[in-house]
Amino acid sequence: RKKIQNAWGMYDWANSTYNLVIGSAIFPAFYTAVTPKEVSFFGSAMVNTEAVAYVLSFSLAIVSIVVPLVSGIADYYHMKRRFMQFFCYLGAVSCCSLYWFDPNHLEVSFISVMLASVGFWCSYALANSFLPQIANKDEQDSVSARAFSMGYIGSVTLLIANLVAIKMFGMSARWSFVSVGIWWAGFAQITFYYVRETPTVASSGVMRWDKGFHELKMVWNQMSKSSQLKRYLISFFVFSMGIQTIMQMAAYFGKEIDLLPEQLIIAIVLIQFIAIPGAMVFSLISRRIGNLPMLCVALLIWVGVCVFAYFIVKDAPTFFMAAGIIGFIMGGTQSLARSTYSKFLPETEDTASFFSFYDVTEKLGLIIGLFSFGFLEGAFGTMRASILALVVFFILGFLLLLRVPKEEKSV
Repeated sequence: RKKIQNAWGMYDWANSTYNLVIGSAIFPAFYTAVTPKEVSFFGSAMVNTEAVAYVLSFSLAIVSIVVPLVSGIADYYHMKRRFMQFFCYLGAVSCCSLYWFDPNHLEVSFISVMLASVGFWCSYALANSFLPQIANKDEQDSVSARAFSMGYIGSVTLLIANLVAIKMFGMSARWSFVSVGIWWAGFAQITFYYVRETPTVASSGVMRWDKGFHELKMVWNQMSKSSQLKRYLISFFVFSMGIQTIMQMAAYFGKEIDLLPEQLIIAIVLIQFIAIPGAMVFSLISRRIGNLPMLCVALLIWVGVCVFAYFIVKDAPTFFMAAGIIGFIMGGTQSLARSTYSKFLPETEDTASFFSFYDVTEKLGLIIGLFSFGFLEGAFGTMRASILALVVFFILGFLLLLRVPKEEKSV
């Protein structure tokens, strides 16, 4: 049992390198270095970081459509693992293709960025759906926290290896994108080997896509009767707008305040390392005070972080201070949000469909967050206005979280 749980956690180790190397560290630095401050994207002049925000938003819109349908089919035909493999390889190959990123042909080059994002988020949604199957409710906080910690350690390991190769041996940054694809697909084999589903009669025959809609309808009917699940998802939808947007755009903010590439990398590594004890501490404290009160505390800290970034963060030392707080609170919030939702689920085998609603809620929130972030940056010419606007998401999410009943109530 422990081996299966660790193998499931290895997928965090495998694919978190995309989030760090591609999403936060090397690719943002590479992108801002090879593109001018203002770019032409489909005939429109815009800030280069604004274009990235729009591309990522579009990729998440695709994810929001694909994940529910695929999850319904995966539950009915017991094919979660197969679909997870498909999106894993799609993301890994797309990361490798970033080697040919050409700033003179942004529209074509951004296809790789988009597909890598789709592969990451779709495969991750399916990976999350295994949590209720591999761990009991009293284990899920710790198993989720351990998996996130493995992801932070794995991603930092590959990032440092790439930085050493780039700085000491003159390796092109483009090869780091290839390394992410190989690492992701390679270590994912451990997960695919140990975490399996038992085939059923429904798995045979020609696959019918309408079964996915049927499965989703059944799950939706179950969710509509649970005030706990519905209210939690609404709150999660709002506060995840802020969390995911900060994670996606933090590196670009570092560039805006003129951090050197080396300083930016140090800050990003700091975030990853401090996230590890953050995930563990949140798991321990939640055992004493409960998951919902701990999440409320986390959201208040996120409000403080945004205010601190808007008024105080103007140089490297203050950015490092913010990075340390963000790392600790990020690790705890992410792992606890996932395990809290898992605990609220009814006894069911349709875990992929249930988690598809969780992941789509997160992605829709991120779409709104990224779009508003890019829009406000374009309107005001600075990211600071965008950062301050995130406070609204955290405060509203906090207020909505207070309305989530601690015990299940049917409606």
